[in-house]
Amino acid sequence: MMENTNIKLPDNFETYNEARQAGFLRMKQLKEKGAKVVGMFCSFVPMELVYAAGALPVGLCAFTEEPIPAAEANLPRNLCPLIKASYGFALTDTCPYFYFSDLVVGETTCDGKKKMFELLDEIKETYVMQLPHSRDDAALAFWKDQIVRFKEKLEDIFQVTITEDDIRDAIRRKNRERRVMLKYLELGKLDPAPMSGYEMGTRVDAGSFSFDLDQRCDIIEKRTAEVIAEWEANCKGKPSTRPRLLVTGCPNAGVREKIIRAVEELGADVVAFDTCNGNREKVELVDESNPDVYDALARKYLNINCSVMSPNDSRRAYIGELIDGYSIDGVVEIILQSCHTYDVEAHFIKRFVTQEKGLPYLNIETDYSQSDKGQINTRLAAFLETIDK
Repeated sequence: MMENTNIKLPDNFETYNEARQAGFLRMKQLKEKGAKVVGMFCSFVPMELVYAAGALPVGLCAFTEEPIPAAEANLPRNLCPLIKASYGFALTDTCPYFYFSDLVVGETTCDGKKKMFELLDEIKETYVMQLPHSRDDAALAFWKDQIVRFKEKLEDIFQVTITEDDIRDAIRRKNRERRVMLKYLELGKLDPAPMSGYEMGTRVDAGSFSFDLDQRCDIIEKRTAEVIAEWEANCKGKPSTRPRLLVTGCPNAGVREKIIRAVEELGADVVAFDTCNGNREKVELVDESNPDVYDALARKYLNINCSVMSPNDSRRAYIGELIDGYSIDGVVEIILQSCHTYDVEAHFIKRFVTQEKGLPYLNIETDYSQSDKGQINTRLAAFLETIDK
């Protein structure tokens, strides 16, 4: 029998939209002081180079349905909602982060984004990194060259010289953030779950609107310590009967309310995330001992387990590690409509989860609208009934 209550959010909890709105004012103040800003969409873009250039990386708006009708004037309706929202915010000039960006950086993770960047470039200069979709020696050499070219682009647009020492310092700072964020995400290993997956994911995403990297780390470290102290005082030794879920697939910020919050309200705990905004980018550090900083960056970023990589066996291997390490009872995969790479790869993920790990698996294909909210709720409830906990 599942417990019916879920973990409460802390009184000072800031939603993703609240954090994004608060970040607008901070960004405006920073620009007024002369800050240089680089807008980006994807975790494949090496932030270390942006920091080394003395600039601030910022994630661009892409997770709500409001600008999608405007985007569909130029983009097909049967396109990924993340792509349409990204372009729609720029087209309607309703994303302050896009407005304040001196340069926008894209990457060829999928055909839809690649072509959308051509339209985006008509609104603001958009530099596109050509991402290879394999991990052999030729791909590594190509990606290393792309990283050097991106460094040169930053030097040109900001009229600065980026030294290898600048890059090494940025690598150390960014690695610290990865360690801090991963330790925070690994709170999900505790039983009972010490916090809701809804809060966990929201804080990770909202952290990008705190533009001081060290301050961002301090905030997460403080929250991690608070959660551990509360868990040890009130929960340790009291294992929960709530199913423990792993969420995998596409970025989920735009559907967090109707899937992650919903399934937790139905009686489960989302304790692990194999997603771009979860463990995926943070699990591997940049090798600080590598004397070639560009090779170190290329190796780290090419190893991100995104579905655009083919083959992508390492993603299944890591999902297996998460299942074992977080004591997972079931897997929910989120596919944004028309995201073909994740949609096709879901076949392998389902087979791995159900046959090799022997766990229930649910695939939810959705977009940013609320029209399927009731249907999703029904499917989530039925899925939880299949879990023997």
